[in-house]
Amino acid sequence: MSDNKPRLLVARVFPPHVMERAARDYDCIVNSEDANWTGADVIARAGDVDAILTSARTKYPAEVIRDLPANVRMLATFSVGYEHIDLDVAKARGLVVTNTPDVLTEAVADITILLLLAASRRAREGFEMVSSGGWPGVGGWKPTQLLGIGAQGKVLGILGMGRIGRAAAARARAMGMTIHYHNRSRLTPDLEQGAVYHDTPQSLLKVSQFLSIHCESTPQTHHLINAEGIALMPQGAVVVNTARGDIVNDDALVEALKSGRIAAAGLDVFNGEPNVDPRYFDLPNAFILPHIGSATMETRNAMGDRALDNLDAFFRGDAPLDRLA
Repeated sequence: MSDNKPRLLVARVFPPHVMERAARDYDCIVNSEDANWTGADVIARAGDVDAILTSARTKYPAEVIRDLPANVRMLATFSVGYEHIDLDVAKARGLVVTNTPDVLTEAVADITILLLLAASRRAREGFEMVSSGGWPGVGGWKPTQLLGIGAQGKVLGILGMGRIGRAAAARARAMGMTIHYHNRSRLTPDLEQGAVYHDTPQSLLKVSQFLSIHCESTPQTHHLINAEGIALMPQGAVVVNTARGDIVNDDALVEALKSGRIAAAGLDVFNGEPNVDPRYFDLPNAFILPHIGSATMETRNAMGDRALDNLDAFFRGDAPLDRLA
């Protein structure tokens, strides 16, 4: 970077390492209150900046991108997903867009297994029993208390066998699970590692005693896990979602959890988050987390470094590694 630093709008407060690096290399305007800016908020503050470092919580539909000041030449999103950005309009406008792939894999795979085990082993009910003082009330330990579902020997269906899906599969294999998967295309044998391929999601659902969702949010995957999909699954299956909330139809999953058709669910993502369907709060067999799949210091620093690497490359005149538009 030259002494004449590019001017960067930093639309959220990122981890200290990321903020320090941004301040070192850019002339920053920072959302110091860490408010969840709308597109209009960004436009109002972007009158003299060269680029924007944003998060997935700010949406950039066509009208926002068109109304960004002409001086804004790049948008770097601190996320793998990019459904919050209209890439077609960005391309038409000449706005460079980048994301932060490849650095969330291990952290999200860890959360996948946490959710799988917490849901299947009734961790929420156990915590509530102990924390409420109810454990002594039932006489302490007894042989039939909070019987859950063991993972060993069960089929784990993985919907979307990208990097995160494969990392989750590796962890599940170590637990003695058998891996089946559906992907847009079949993997090579070295990546499959013995996993059984299904050419349709419906075929996968039929055998998935546990289902872990890792696919992208697309029109084709929207509410893919609905009443019809759940009806295909084995009785008493467990559903885990660390991908995107809109892949699951809440009405269908809530009803299945109430009836026992689905034994348990572990969810880190939701339709309309941060607003969560309140029906999950009253379901003891729903183990829910506030979208913390990537929330390790190491991973969030790596995401920030990746976003800043892309910005650095652009302002050097090089092609950003993770260019989407």
